[in-house]
Parts: sequence; C-alpha cells; structure tokens
Amino acid sequence: MKIDLHNHTTLCNHAEGSMEEYVEAAINSKIDVFGFSDHAPMDFDPKYRMSFDDVPEYFNEIKRLQEKYSDKIEILKAYEVDFLPGHMDERVLNEKVDYLIGSVHFIDDWGFDNPEFIGQYDKEDIDTIWQRYFDLIEMMAKSGKFDIVGHFDLIKVFKFLPKKSILDIAHNALKAIKKSNMVLELNVAGYRKPIAEPYPSPELLELAYSMDIPISFASDAHKPEQIGLYREEIETLARSVGYTHSALFRNRDRQLLSF
Repeated sequence: MKIDLHNHTTLCNHAEGSMEEYVEAAINSKIDVFGFSDHAPMDFDPKYRMSFDDVPEYFNEIKRLQEKYSDKIEILKAYEVDFLPGHMDERVLNEKVDYLIGSVHFIDDWGFDNPEFIGQYDKEDIDTIWQRYFDLIEMMAKSGKFDIVGHFDLIKVFKFLPKKSILDIAHNALKAIKKSNMVLELNVAGYRKPIAEPYPSPELLELAYSMDIPISFASDAHKPEQIGLYREEIETLARSVGYTHSALFRNRDRQLLSF
C-alpha cells in the first residue's frame, strides 16, 4: 500500500495548484492513502501558513474531495504544526484531524530553512545550532502532542553540516521520539534541496530502525507535480534499512501497513 501523509495547499501562501489537482496527481501516482497536512495557523510568521479564517475552506474542500474520489483514493485531513513554544494554539492541537505532524522550522525567530535568511549561518557556530535544533525536536517529542516528526534533520537543508557526529547530536531526540510513540516520516523534499538527500539521512534512518521507530512516507508537495516524486528511491532506502511497514493514521489512531 502506498501512503503519502505530508502535503500542502495554496492556503499556506507558498504552494501552487488546486487541492483537486493534488488529489488527481496522487491517483495518477497510484497512491492509496493521501494526506493533506498544511501549515497550521498560529500567531507567528503568518506569511507562510494558513490563517484561522482559512480553516473552514480547508476542511470543507477536503470533505468534498473525500466524497468525490471515495472510490479511487482515501484522503486524510491533518496539520503540520510548527513546534514553537509560546505560539502553538490549543485550537489547532485539539482539532479533530487524523494526525498532527510536528516540525521545527525556527530556532528562536530564525527561519533557518528559508533561503531569505541563509546569511545567518555565517554568524552562528554550526555545532551549536545543530544541537539547538535537535533539542527542540526532543522537546517536541516530549510534549506528547504530535503523531509524526516532520523532516527530522531539516537543519541540513543548505549543507551546513556539523563537525560533531550527527548520530550523537540527534540521539536524545530519537530516544524521545521512541518514548513518545511517534512516527518518523521519510520525507523526499530533501532531494529537491541543496542537500540532495531525504530527511532523515540514511545513517539516521538506520539508527531509528535499530530503535524500532516506525516510519511514514511524505512527498511534502508544494506543487501537484511533486507528488510521488522519488517514491521508488525512498521505498528502496527504507527496505535496505529493514523497514517493511508504513504508518497510517485515522482519527489519531495508528496502524502499520506493508508497503
């Protein structure tokens, strides 16, 4: 079964294409279960996320597409939530969705994965910011509020890599993910970025497998044509590590299905 749980819409203000085009692309890519998980509203950086006023449109369109395409594909509704202490909204965290993806896109107020702010890397100690990033991932996991970890090692996006062992830096975050019973997504967006590899890296994925942490699959599409890209590569990687099952969520209830 092909499952794809992380995809966006134009409501986040940095994606292209109608929601129906995403669904049709998923059907054409032979995806069985497709999840919309657009950037959830919050009172920070509204330029790159939907607003609370957009939520009814988001859910209504998902419902319409679920009904229209019920005989061709299963469509799930979710949010990708920025883990940003002091800014996460309880309305989002308590919404009736199928799952919540927790992601870290900010260290304090620095959007480290945004090309607009890439110059900040020159002002930081690379080992320190890598550790701060994974400390935030660890805090997110310990919060117990999320089902899936979004793009686990996103901090590598521009190829600013630490001098210390990445496995050592990320180990406590993985332990917290395991303890909180979260899922680690295999996100192919990294193939489209300067780092040119998935999130997480093969070495981190091997460590996650050794800790018996489940996975899910994610196109992280911001355009319909990105849906299903690199699917063969990411499944091959997962199998090479030892994975045979992918996580699926309905109403926050997890199942593991073979892929």
